[in-house]
Amino acid sequence: MFEIPGFQCILRNMPDPITARERIWLPFMESELHCDEQTIIIGHSSGAAAAMRYAETHKVYAIILVSAYISDLGDENERESGYFNRPWQWEKMKANCHRIVQFASTDDPFLPWSEQQAVANELNAELHKFTDRGHFQSSEFKELISVVQGILNGAA
Repeated sequence: MFEIPGFQCILRNMPDPITARERIWLPFMESELHCDEQTIIIGHSSGAAAAMRYAETHKVYAIILVSAYISDLGDENERESGYFNRPWQWEKMKANCHRIVQFASTDDPFLPWSEQQAVANELNAELHKFTDRGHFQSSEFKELISVVQGILNGAA
């Protein structure tokens, strides 16, 4: 990726990558990644759930949600993660973020469209809806880079 002056991108392997437990990921985001009011959190799938739960209790500049969902989907592993065992605090998330952007695709093989649409509706997210991106596992994502650049340009 090219360099954006004054911008630092941190990409770290998250601990507990299989179950993605909230009780492990959220403290990691705070203490190791130092997510704060100047941070743009980009979360994909379980990372989107983590970004949303983090934004319930922490001020961040923005969250960008990719393949976000609201329930455990009937999956034991998702249930064990801890993100879905209580109601979402949508108003707190909105109050703690300057901007909320969501990327979703109607052909996601893992997430029903209704789950993704529910996130967009509850957060009044800036929704980028696709019909051909599946679970966004491609190595190229130019639209994401454009959104990050737009957020940074607006913050300058």
